[in-house]
Amino acid sequence: MTEGKIAPQLITFAVPLLLGNILQQLYNTVDTWVVGNYVSDSAFSAVGNVGPIINLLIGFFMGLSTGAGVVISQYYGAKQEDKVRSAVHTAVSMTLILGALFTFIGIIMVPTMLGFMRMPSDEIHKAAARYLTIYFSGMMSLTMYNMGSGILRAVGDSLRPFYFLAVSAVTNTVLDLVFVLVFGMGVEGVALATVLAQTLSAVLILITLSRIDNCCRLNLKELKLHFDILGKILKIGIPAALQMAITSFSNIFVQRYINFFGDDCMGGWTAYSKIDTFLLLPMQSISLASTTFVGQNLGVNQVDRARKGVRTAMLLSIGSMLILMAPVLIFAEPLVTFFNDNPNIVKNGALFLRLMSPFYVFCCINQIYAGALRGAGDSRAPMFIMVGCFVVFRQIYLYIMANYLGNPMLGIVFGYPAGWLLCSLTTFLYFRFSHWEKHRIVS
Repeated sequence: MTEGKIAPQLITFAVPLLLGNILQQLYNTVDTWVVGNYVSDSAFSAVGNVGPIINLLIGFFMGLSTGAGVVISQYYGAKQEDKVRSAVHTAVSMTLILGALFTFIGIIMVPTMLGFMRMPSDEIHKAAARYLTIYFSGMMSLTMYNMGSGILRAVGDSLRPFYFLAVSAVTNTVLDLVFVLVFGMGVEGVALATVLAQTLSAVLILITLSRIDNCCRLNLKELKLHFDILGKILKIGIPAALQMAITSFSNIFVQRYINFFGDDCMGGWTAYSKIDTFLLLPMQSISLASTTFVGQNLGVNQVDRARKGVRTAMLLSIGSMLILMAPVLIFAEPLVTFFNDNPNIVKNGALFLRLMSPFYVFCCINQIYAGALRGAGDSRAPMFIMVGCFVVFRQIYLYIMANYLGNPMLGIVFGYPAGWLLCSLTTFLYFRFSHWEKHRIVS
């Protein structure tokens, strides 16, 4: 990524990322669709509403993989192959340790996390607990896939992670239908299908890393923590991990406010959230591409090219969002009906889609700049900005709305766009006036 035309490079890199992210999101989405159509409305709400909890742990590990990816991409751009090898083995060793730890933490924290969300019925609460307990038992596979794919992306390979996700997503869909329709396993069946499919993707990524013919090759005998490299990974990864995890944890409280309005509103929000996730994927994929682009170019001190890459990524992100927005506004009801055909759920879900989607342009601004800052090695600023806007500001807004302004449903929902707007403005000002390019790791 250090030479050639910028836009084609970003697009070529982002498209497999986009397709892979779509497939990764299909795990929980297919689970939600299967239980919504073949189990019950309660199971639908249960599986859909645990999304913020799942994203909490996933977000933490994705942040750590971002730190590893930035370190590897900068050393790779600077052609320091020994440092790349040390970073790869440190990242995998760290993942093995933390994956085991967070499997244990996730399982024992299920009752506490569900308690925060204030589920509207006992039936939904019990179904969500069964789903999460099985899901967290497979955390090691999920974390290992994310770290392995982050290593490959750091050196410009976004194709193979996509291929592995394609195989895994198809496996998940088939197992979902078999476990639910053939064996009648309900919520437990879709959770088990997800764990098995994620294990397959992790195995494939580890086989690839052990056979790859470059400095990223994984040798199990060389697994160890290189503490100088670990420090650099954690310096970037911990702020990104905390930002993603804390934001996801904050969304658990937002879900609590939504759940106050009953099952139909809860179901509508569940359907909206699934569609919302897919709408944001092009922007997130371009943001990840900008992280790798900035990292590799700063590795060889090409600051002007890194800046041009950020501008190009911003245009691509906003353009793709505007293209996706139109059909969502027009076909909101059919999109929600795909997940659940309850008329009240469809009404609420379509309303949320039409109200929220025009504000996604603000997400493009804060995500692209945040991705670029992390690529440069500045992970702390995006963390403070996003935690401040998506957690602190949003919780204050929701508390005031719920306790002093009559707790209107639409007022609660607009807590999201308000946070996006504030974050975009703050991130833009920081990017514009800070010397972000001086945070690079390679001297």
